[in-house]
Amino acid sequence: MGILSKLQPPEGSTTAKNRVGRGLGSGIGKTCGRGSKGQRARCGHTKRGFEGGQMPLQRRMPKRGFRNPDRAIIAEVGVCALEVFPEGTEVTLEALWDRGVIKGRYDRVKVLGTGELSKKLTVLAHAFSAGALCKIEKAGGKAVLITAKPAKAEPPAAS
Repeated sequence: MGILSKLQPPEGSTTAKNRVGRGLGSGIGKTCGRGSKGQRARCGHTKRGFEGGQMPLQRRMPKRGFRNPDRAIIAEVGVCALEVFPEGTEVTLEALWDRGVIKGRYDRVKVLGTGELSKKLTVLAHAFSAGALCKIEKAGGKAVLITAKPAKAEPPAAS
Protein backbone atom coordinates (compact mmCIF):
# COMPACT_ATOMS: atom_id res chain seq x y z
CA MET A 1 0.00 0.00 0.00
CA GLY A 2 1.37 3.40 -0.96
CA ILE A 3 1.01 6.57 1.03
CA LEU A 4 -1.72 8.76 -0.49
CA SER A 5 0.25 11.97 0.02
CA LYS A 6 3.14 10.58 -2.06
CA LEU A 7 1.17 9.34 -5.10
CA GLN A 8 2.71 10.20 -8.47
CA PRO A 9 1.69 9.40 -12.04
CA PRO A 10 3.58 6.54 -13.74
CA GLU A 11 6.85 7.38 -15.47
CA GLY A 12 6.28 8.79 -18.97
CA SER A 13 2.49 9.13 -18.64
CA THR A 14 2.58 12.93 -18.38
CA THR A 15 4.46 15.40 -20.55
CA ALA A 16 5.38 19.02 -19.87
CA LYS A 17 3.25 21.75 -21.46
CA ASN A 18 4.79 23.15 -24.65
CA ARG A 19 5.84 26.72 -23.75
CA VAL A 20 5.88 28.72 -26.96
CA GLY A 21 7.40 32.15 -27.53
CA ARG A 22 10.43 31.63 -25.28
CA GLY A 23 13.20 32.63 -27.68
CA LEU A 24 14.65 31.41 -30.96
CA GLY A 25 16.78 28.76 -29.25
CA SER A 26 13.69 26.86 -28.07
CA GLY A 27 12.65 26.05 -31.65
CA ILE A 28 9.20 27.57 -31.11
CA GLY A 29 10.04 31.21 -30.39
CA LYS A 30 9.14 34.40 -32.26
CA THR A 31 6.04 33.32 -34.28
CA CYS A 32 5.31 30.42 -31.88
CA GLY A 33 4.78 27.82 -34.60
CA ARG A 34 2.06 29.81 -36.40
CA GLY A 35 4.09 30.94 -39.41
CA SER A 36 4.20 34.63 -40.26
CA LYS A 37 1.22 36.99 -40.36
CA GLY A 38 -2.20 36.28 -41.80
CA GLN A 39 -5.56 35.26 -40.40
CA ARG A 40 -4.31 31.92 -39.11
CA ALA A 41 -1.53 33.56 -37.13
CA ARG A 42 -4.01 35.63 -35.12
CA CYS A 43 -5.59 34.48 -31.89
CA GLY A 44 -9.16 33.22 -31.99
CA HIS A 45 -8.92 31.84 -35.54
CA THR A 46 -11.60 29.15 -35.98
CA LYS A 47 -12.73 29.17 -39.60
CA ARG A 48 -13.95 25.59 -39.95
CA GLY A 49 -15.67 24.80 -43.23
CA PHE A 50 -14.70 28.16 -44.75
CA GLU A 51 -13.99 27.82 -48.48
CA GLY A 52 -12.75 31.29 -49.39
CA GLY A 53 -16.17 32.83 -49.91
CA GLN A 54 -17.58 29.90 -51.93
CA MET A 55 -20.72 28.43 -50.38
CA PRO A 56 -19.43 25.76 -47.95
CA LEU A 57 -20.14 22.10 -48.69
CA GLN A 58 -22.23 21.59 -45.55
CA ARG A 59 -24.51 24.43 -46.67
CA ARG A 60 -24.69 23.25 -50.31
CA MET A 61 -26.00 19.82 -49.27
CA PRO A 62 -29.76 19.44 -48.71
CA LYS A 63 -31.07 18.77 -45.22
CA ARG A 64 -32.42 15.24 -44.89
CA GLY A 65 -34.31 13.18 -42.36
CA PHE A 66 -35.45 13.52 -38.80
CA ARG A 67 -34.36 11.74 -35.62
CA ASN A 68 -37.08 11.48 -33.01
CA PRO A 69 -35.55 12.07 -29.57
CA ASP A 70 -38.43 10.20 -27.90
CA ARG A 71 -38.22 7.04 -30.02
CA ALA A 72 -38.35 3.70 -28.23
CA ILE A 73 -35.18 1.62 -28.44
CA ILE A 74 -36.29 -1.95 -29.12
CA ALA A 75 -33.87 -4.82 -28.53
CA GLU A 76 -34.56 -7.51 -31.13
CA VAL A 77 -33.97 -11.16 -30.22
CA GLY A 78 -34.16 -13.96 -32.77
CA VAL A 79 -35.78 -17.27 -31.78
CA CYS A 80 -32.48 -19.02 -32.62
CA ALA A 81 -30.75 -16.96 -29.87
CA LEU A 82 -32.98 -18.67 -27.27
CA GLU A 83 -31.24 -22.01 -27.95
CA VAL A 84 -28.59 -21.09 -25.33
CA PHE A 85 -31.14 -21.71 -22.55
CA PRO A 86 -31.72 -25.22 -21.18
CA GLU A 87 -35.04 -27.06 -21.70
CA GLY A 88 -37.94 -25.80 -19.53
CA THR A 89 -36.32 -22.48 -18.55
CA GLU A 90 -38.29 -19.29 -17.98
CA VAL A 91 -36.53 -16.76 -20.20
CA THR A 92 -36.83 -13.31 -18.55
CA LEU A 93 -35.23 -10.01 -19.52
CA GLU A 94 -32.61 -10.49 -16.79
CA ALA A 95 -31.78 -13.97 -18.12
CA LEU A 96 -31.37 -12.58 -21.67
CA TRP A 97 -29.09 -9.85 -20.30
CA ASP A 98 -26.98 -12.28 -18.22
CA ARG A 99 -26.42 -14.57 -21.23
CA GLY A 100 -25.42 -11.62 -23.44
CA VAL A 101 -28.35 -12.06 -25.83
CA ILE A 102 -29.35 -8.41 -25.35
CA LYS A 103 -26.80 -5.66 -24.79
CA GLY A 104 -26.77 -1.92 -24.29
CA ARG A 105 -29.71 0.33 -23.50
CA TYR A 106 -33.23 -0.63 -24.50
CA ASP A 107 -36.85 0.28 -23.74
CA ARG A 108 -38.55 -2.89 -24.93
CA VAL A 109 -37.60 -6.39 -26.10
CA LYS A 110 -39.18 -7.98 -29.17
CA VAL A 111 -38.70 -11.65 -30.11
CA LEU A 112 -38.47 -12.24 -33.87
CA GLY A 113 -38.99 -15.49 -35.78
CA THR A 114 -35.47 -15.82 -37.24
CA GLY A 115 -33.96 -19.31 -37.01
CA GLU A 116 -35.39 -22.40 -35.36
CA LEU A 117 -36.21 -23.37 -31.76
CA SER A 118 -36.03 -26.99 -30.56
CA LYS A 119 -36.55 -26.50 -26.80
CA LYS A 120 -39.64 -25.99 -24.66
CA LEU A 121 -39.20 -22.53 -23.11
CA THR A 122 -41.38 -19.92 -21.41
CA VAL A 123 -40.36 -16.61 -22.96
CA LEU A 124 -41.26 -13.23 -21.42
CA ALA A 125 -40.97 -10.19 -23.70
CA HIS A 126 -42.75 -6.94 -24.56
CA ALA A 127 -43.61 -8.10 -28.11
CA PHE A 128 -43.50 -11.18 -30.35
CA SER A 129 -43.67 -11.44 -34.13
CA ALA A 130 -46.22 -13.86 -35.61
CA GLY A 131 -43.41 -16.17 -36.73
CA ALA A 132 -41.81 -16.17 -33.28
CA LEU A 133 -45.13 -17.03 -31.59
CA CYS A 134 -45.66 -19.91 -34.01
CA LYS A 135 -42.14 -21.34 -33.50
CA ILE A 136 -42.22 -21.06 -29.68
CA GLU A 137 -45.62 -22.81 -29.47
CA LYS A 138 -44.56 -25.43 -32.04
CA ALA A 139 -41.59 -26.32 -29.80
CA GLY A 140 -44.04 -26.77 -26.87
CA GLY A 141 -43.15 -23.51 -25.16
CA LYS A 142 -45.13 -20.49 -24.06
CA ALA A 143 -44.89 -16.80 -25.02
CA VAL A 144 -45.84 -14.37 -22.23
CA LEU A 145 -46.34 -10.68 -22.98
CA ILE A 146 -44.93 -8.13 -20.52
CA THR A 147 -47.44 -5.28 -20.49
CA ALA A 148 -45.57 -2.72 -18.36
CA LYS A 149 -43.28 -0.65 -20.57
CA PRO A 150 -40.37 0.88 -18.64
CA ALA A 151 -39.77 4.57 -19.36
CA LYS A 152 -36.24 4.78 -20.81
CA ALA A 153 -35.04 1.86 -18.69
CA GLU A 154 -31.39 1.01 -18.23
CA PRO A 155 -30.36 -2.66 -18.59
CA PRO A 156 -31.11 -4.77 -15.51
CA ALA A 157 -28.45 -4.55 -12.84
CA ALA A 158 -26.21 -7.63 -12.67
CA SER A 159 -26.33 -9.24 -9.25
